[in-house]
Amino acid sequence: MKKKNSYWKNLLPATFSTLFFILQIIIGIYLLQLSYVSQIEILAYTGVGLYIFSGLIFGMLPVFQFRKKGEVKKGTSYIHTTRLVDTGIYSIVRHPQYVTFILWAIAGMLLFQHWIIVCLGIPIIPLTYIDLINADRDAIKKFGDDYKRYMQKVPRLNFLIGIIRVLQKK
Repeated sequence: MKKKNSYWKNLLPATFSTLFFILQIIIGIYLLQLSYVSQIEILAYTGVGLYIFSGLIFGMLPVFQFRKKGEVKKGTSYIHTTRLVDTGIYSIVRHPQYVTFILWAIAGMLLFQHWIIVCLGIPIIPLTYIDLINADRDAIKKFGDDYKRYMQKVPRLNFLIGIIRVLQKK
């Protein structure tokens, strides 16, 4: 019984952050259509750029990286790796797709510039971070000491530090 409760408890952060994200987009578009939002143009463009940049770099690269290096069994999702991937985007940050989710929450706040959107966006960040901690715990169970060593080399979320570390190695 404890295992089942733990499973649902681990799903809550991702479920709520996804719900807040979807609401952020739907309400933001609705508010824009009603012209309830007076935007600072440079912030709105920054938000759009952040959506695109983070989606392409931190959102899509992991899919290709896991398929290429993660020894994913044919017919399964790219997330079902059987080998620890620590190259490419995964040499910069351990959880690039979670980075995307956090950056998209910020992008929504910049694009839509309304207090409701900010209130929906802010909880996404700590909820995603809780989910990151769970992902690290699961990866330790899956990959053991190899993952623990990887954790010491590559930051969980801070891609700026990750980029600096990669550049220092070269």
